[in-house]
Amino acid sequence: MNFTRWSARLPGTQRRTAARGTEGSVPAARGEYEQQPEHLAAEATEVPALEDFSVREIIGRLPGLVALAHGPEHRIAYVNDAYAAAFGPRPAGATVADACPEAEALGLLPLMDQVLRSGKPRTVKSRKTKDGGSYTVTCLPVDSARFEGGGVLVHASDVTDHAEAAERLRASERRHRETAVTLQRSLLPQELEQPDDLRIAATYQPGGTDAAVGGDWYDVITLGAGRTALVIGDVMGRGVRAAAVMGQLRTAVRAYARLDLPPHEVLQLLDGLAAEIDASQIATCVYAVHDPNEGKLVYASAGHLPILVRDEDGTVRRAEDPTGPPLGTGGWLHTSGAIALPPGSTAVLYTDGLVERRREDIDEGVAALERALSGALGTPQVVCDRLLRSLGVTAEHDDDVAVLVVQHPSRKGADAELFHNAALELLGGVEAAPRARAFASGVLSSWRFPVELRDLGVLATSELVANSLKHGTPPMRLRLRRTDRRLIIEVTDGDDHLPRRRRAETEDEAGRGISIIATIASSWGSRRTPGGGKAVWCEFALPD
Repeated sequence: MNFTRWSARLPGTQRRTAARGTEGSVPAARGEYEQQPEHLAAEATEVPALEDFSVREIIGRLPGLVALAHGPEHRIAYVNDAYAAAFGPRPAGATVADACPEAEALGLLPLMDQVLRSGKPRTVKSRKTKDGGSYTVTCLPVDSARFEGGGVLVHASDVTDHAEAAERLRASERRHRETAVTLQRSLLPQELEQPDDLRIAATYQPGGTDAAVGGDWYDVITLGAGRTALVIGDVMGRGVRAAAVMGQLRTAVRAYARLDLPPHEVLQLLDGLAAEIDASQIATCVYAVHDPNEGKLVYASAGHLPILVRDEDGTVRRAEDPTGPPLGTGGWLHTSGAIALPPGSTAVLYTDGLVERRREDIDEGVAALERALSGALGTPQVVCDRLLRSLGVTAEHDDDVAVLVVQHPSRKGADAELFHNAALELLGGVEAAPRARAFASGVLSSWRFPVELRDLGVLATSELVANSLKHGTPPMRLRLRRTDRRLIIEVTDGDDHLPRRRRAETEDEAGRGISIIATIASSWGSRRTPGGGKAVWCEFALPD
């Protein structure tokens, strides 16, 4: 039996065979225990010289587009295969201006001139050609004795796929932004309510293309009895989500306003709702109420910027009462403040996009707004536009902006004759009702109302006073007010239990007063007054 074939597999055979140095030794075993000769190791580590490579062959195989031009006229010396495949072969000796139309589309001729003059490389990014391809091109200076006047090496990278992907991304972002802007605008009031005693305008300016749309909003809500609620707010966020939260808050504000609560109580309710909607979305808000009988704005602020008021003489005042934290933070009791709004004055409510700038304290922005407001005359819409221009708000502004301008006009002459007030303190006793009726009849006659409207006004006065005498407590007061559009009758007393309309049975001797008011008047309502007590009112629309 021939053991030679199997010797390598037997234990100890490799070591014995290697020691004898026979032909049957295993090369792998010798390689493991012996070093290679020095001349073989040197050959293995030798590096070819750069001159051993053909530059033309290397450049010709590059996937990037390469062209070489020389002289001030940029005559073509060489184009590689990738360049010829992209734009076609280019004849040597021709000028780039004549033979390379793609150079004009890519803006290369001025760039190549700059490279020759400065001796420094230049790059242009993602330039488009007529066929729709996009290229990033680098021009490098070439200093060679063979090139009189120097040369330029042009290297272009095809970035068409990247450019198209970037354009798709930009298009998607534009659609997303347009959706957010559309949602935002649809959730804002399409037409502002215009109270009898105020003139109001508002402006919403979305941020520029590079700025995501935020959650700025404003609103005007008529509360009845001549009172008006003014609202402005800002959801701290961007995009569709912020706009959706804004819509929910605005809807809630309108619902809470119908309760005719003091401003701080409205914000208290809104604060709890904001936390329930989305705890991560914080919002600021100002809710203010104007009562023409008091000549002031009673307001509450949740982390919002102060209201500014410009008096008739140009003096600008700032609402200085402290504000609470933003909505959604919870655990804070909001309070109401007040700022005078006499005839001839203008109030401005705004969001931070109007006054906030990078690298600038926001107080400086508010001060700039005060200066702009001091000289802003004209209608509320004109004032809105002037403030935006003065504060540098353009279509490319980096944040969205909401501005609400409220004017309390100073009326004179015939216009003033359309606005009157009359009041009577009511003393308890059976004589209070007849005195109230006589007072209302005399006042309405002096205001030259038609007989039918005067009779309805006297009936409404009688029912409201009777209700207050029966269910209220002193002090009691009757107030009549006329505007150019309506007659308002209001009775206040010291009891804070609000009346409600109920169905009176046939045998009931009382309980029909509020039902009668609801039947004859255009609208009616009641609210608690700040000092304790309540006010019950009704309105009659004046004939055209």
